[in-house]
Amino acid sequence: MEKKRILSILVKNESGVLPRIGGLFARRGYNIDSIAAAKTENPKITRMTIVATGDKSTLEQIEKQLLKLYDVLELKVLDNENSVSREHVMLIAGNSEETRANLIQVANLFHANILNVTEESLMLELTGKPTKIDSFIKLVEPFGIIKLARSGLTALEKR
Repeated sequence: MEKKRILSILVKNESGVLPRIGGLFARRGYNIDSIAAAKTENPKITRMTIVATGDKSTLEQIEKQLLKLYDVLELKVLDNENSVSREHVMLIAGNSEETRANLIQVANLFHANILNVTEESLMLELTGKPTKIDSFIKLVEPFGIIKLARSGLTALEKR
């Protein structure tokens, strides 16, 4: 049975780390659903949040292979009980005099920020759980999504 697993990985903040980790997934045919990476409070360390899908055996193998990499300092498996996770989306949706009020109503319903307004479009931004992002996108689709950028999941373990 396919499952999603959220991996929080601390790695050395050095050039070549991301390609080495990506290469590990590519060489073994593992798929990355999302990846987000940035420096931590320590500029020498980067936190990567990777969401991978696979059966139990594949996911365990991914963890073992990652821990063998010299650049990996720590790996934690996160779930809903031990972590908080969020995703960010920015999108540009069609905008006309007839639809503007309804599109703004959808944005307000989700507490999305309106970043830019033109006669033809609205640029919207939302941060939340992936299910919230999915629902927001679904409700905006009828207005016509012109461009969309999604950050991928970021997560931190609860203390």
